[in-house]
Amino acid sequence: MTLQFSDKSVPYRVFIQDVAAQLAYNLRQDNSDPEYISQNQAFRTFGRKQVERWRNTGKVSPIRRVQKLEYRTADLRLLQRTGA
Repeated sequence: MTLQFSDKSVPYRVFIQDVAAQLAYNLRQDNSDPEYISQNQAFRTFGRKQVERWRNTGKVSPIRRVQKLEYRTADLRLLQRTGA
Protein backbone atom coordinates (compact mmCIF):
# COMPACT_ATOMS: atom_id res chain seq x y z
CA MET A 1 0.00 0.00 0.00
CA THR A 2 1.22 3.51 -0.84
CA LEU A 3 0.04 6.86 0.48
CA GLN A 4 -0.15 9.58 -2.14
CA PHE A 5 0.71 13.11 -1.03
CA SER A 6 0.65 16.16 -3.28
CA ASP A 7 4.45 16.21 -3.56
CA LYS A 8 5.33 12.48 -3.37
CA SER A 9 4.26 8.91 -2.69
CA VAL A 10 5.29 7.16 0.51
CA PRO A 11 5.04 3.44 1.23
CA TYR A 12 2.62 2.81 4.11
CA ARG A 13 5.27 1.00 6.15
CA VAL A 14 7.63 4.01 5.95
CA PHE A 15 4.81 6.36 6.92
CA ILE A 16 3.91 4.25 9.98
CA GLN A 17 7.57 3.99 11.04
CA ASP A 18 7.96 7.76 10.79
CA VAL A 19 4.80 8.34 12.83
CA ALA A 20 5.94 5.83 15.47
CA ALA A 21 9.38 7.43 15.69
CA GLN A 22 7.90 10.91 16.12
CA LEU A 23 5.47 9.65 18.76
CA ALA A 24 8.28 7.96 20.71
CA TYR A 25 10.36 11.15 20.52
CA ASN A 26 7.43 13.27 21.77
CA LEU A 27 6.75 10.89 24.66
CA ARG A 28 10.39 11.02 25.76
CA GLN A 29 10.41 14.80 25.53
CA ASP A 30 7.13 15.18 27.42
CA ASN A 31 8.21 12.77 30.16
CA SER A 32 10.68 15.34 31.51
CA ASP A 33 8.17 18.22 31.45
CA PRO A 34 6.65 19.40 34.73
CA GLU A 35 2.85 19.20 34.88
CA TYR A 36 2.50 23.00 35.17
CA ILE A 37 4.81 25.87 34.27
CA SER A 38 4.68 29.53 35.24
CA GLN A 39 3.47 32.13 32.79
CA ASN A 40 7.01 33.53 32.48
CA GLN A 41 8.40 30.07 31.67
CA ALA A 42 5.60 29.53 29.12
CA PHE A 43 6.50 32.84 27.48
CA ARG A 44 10.20 31.86 27.32
CA THR A 45 9.51 28.36 26.01
CA PHE A 46 6.67 28.95 23.55
CA GLY A 47 6.90 32.67 22.86
CA ARG A 48 4.93 35.42 24.54
CA LYS A 49 2.79 36.31 21.53
CA GLN A 50 1.96 32.68 20.85
CA VAL A 51 0.85 31.97 24.44
CA GLU A 52 -1.17 35.19 24.55
CA ARG A 53 -2.84 34.30 21.24
CA TRP A 54 -3.76 30.82 22.51
CA ARG A 55 -5.13 32.36 25.70
CA ASN A 56 -7.11 35.09 23.86
CA THR A 57 -8.67 32.53 21.52
CA GLY A 58 -9.63 30.28 24.45
CA LYS A 59 -7.37 27.40 23.43
CA VAL A 60 -5.54 27.44 26.77
CA SER A 61 -6.48 28.78 30.19
CA PRO A 62 -4.06 29.52 33.01
CA ILE A 63 -4.75 28.62 36.61
CA ARG A 64 -4.00 31.03 39.43
CA ARG A 65 -1.73 29.80 42.18
CA VAL A 66 -0.41 31.95 45.01
CA GLN A 67 0.32 35.21 43.20
CA LYS A 68 1.15 33.68 39.80
CA LEU A 69 -0.44 32.19 36.72
CA GLU A 70 0.48 28.70 35.56
CA TYR A 71 -0.28 26.75 32.40
CA ARG A 72 -0.59 23.01 31.94
CA THR A 73 2.50 22.04 29.95
CA ALA A 74 0.78 19.22 28.03
CA ASP A 75 -1.82 21.68 26.68
CA LEU A 76 0.89 24.06 25.47
CA ARG A 77 2.87 21.23 23.83
CA LEU A 78 -0.24 20.01 22.01
CA LEU A 79 -0.97 23.48 20.64
CA GLN A 80 2.67 23.88 19.61
CA ARG A 81 2.70 20.58 17.73
CA THR A 82 -0.62 21.05 15.99
CA GLY A 83 0.25 24.55 14.83
CA ALA A 84 -2.89 25.95 16.41
